[in-house]
Amino acid sequence: MADAELPQAVGPKPAGRRAAKAPGAFRTISEVALELSVPQHVLRFWESKFPQIKPLKRGGGRRYYRPEDITLLRVIRGLLYDEGYTIRGVQKVLKEGGLKGPVAADVHDTDGDDRAVAVHAPAQPVSHSTGLGAGQRRKLAEVLRQLGEIRGILKRAAK
Repeated sequence: MADAELPQAVGPKPAGRRAAKAPGAFRTISEVALELSVPQHVLRFWESKFPQIKPLKRGGGRRYYRPEDITLLRVIRGLLYDEGYTIRGVQKVLKEGGLKGPVAADVHDTDGDDRAVAVHAPAQPVSHSTGLGAGQRRKLAEVLRQLGEIRGILKRAAK
């Protein structure tokens, strides 16, 4: 039998040729892990630490994340990796409803506003000496610079 006469293989399409899902479609844990650049086991761990994350579970324990679950996961990832929060700190923020500014916009704003937390960047290491993330250190450095300017103004005014 010639190669041209062989039947084509039947099976799943290669990942590169799949059509993109609709924005409101549910996502599997592997899709969410890829989108957020975190391992799947981290998402399962976060489920155990944050009761607000409630993926739909189907037969065999398969998880399907709703768009609002993914939004919350983005915020959690941003607070943990970009802002240097601890798990307990994020739990407290979520429990107290203390989300403000861009973080709150990402969770509560559904009109497609672009003020969302940047969570697609690779995780930034937390400084072990200060416990602060790179974003927090930059903010503190800016405040310190401003305080130095204010000090200079006050010294000149006192002369």
